[in-house]
Amino acid sequence: MTNRKIHWDQVYTNKSPLEVSWYQSEPAVSLKLIHNARLAKDAPIIDVGGGASVLVDRLSDEGFQHLAVLDISGKALAYTKERLGHKAQEVEWYEADITKFIAPHAFTLWHDRAVFHFLTDPADRGKYVEVLKQTLTPGGHLIIAAFAIGGPTKCSGLDIVQYDSDKLGAELGEEFLLVEQTQEMHITPTGKEQKFGYFRLIRQGRNGRT
Repeated sequence: MTNRKIHWDQVYTNKSPLEVSWYQSEPAVSLKLIHNARLAKDAPIIDVGGGASVLVDRLSDEGFQHLAVLDISGKALAYTKERLGHKAQEVEWYEADITKFIAPHAFTLWHDRAVFHFLTDPADRGKYVEVLKQTLTPGGHLIIAAFAIGGPTKCSGLDIVQYDSDKLGAELGEEFLLVEQTQEMHITPTGKEQKFGYFRLIRQGRNGRT
């Protein structure tokens, strides 16, 4: 079994974040889905696997005040902290495996672009969902992006799990209501096409209401 932390630290040691296949100069689809959630600027948002992503930069520029970035790789987080400069002090940083994360407070929006699809072990997916339920407030928004059916079967040398809405819903359970989905053909820095599915769900309360 691959040690996830060693793997991802090595990735960011051997490559610039601008060279990794998942790099986006503009996270346009993620931003659109976050905007559609219509959150207040003081809503707590966590970007799971955000590492070297510029999503936190864009959200900070838009005036969101309570941002957090989680990544298993400290090297990826260090890169983003350096890029943000003094603004990094306004962000919560968590170096952690998401399946073992204990959030110090609840979040209103959980964003994950391409972490969940790396969890090929059902037990790890179960742990992820438990952490999600312990972290996201009822009525909160979950945005997950994963390789779509017909997309890549591997990334960074690792197997992945492809998802459509039904398959994702089966993993998350009835507590999460799908409200929006879209697809994106991501072009990697080397020009390869990667088919992604994006899903926005709302966590329902125990009475089925959001």
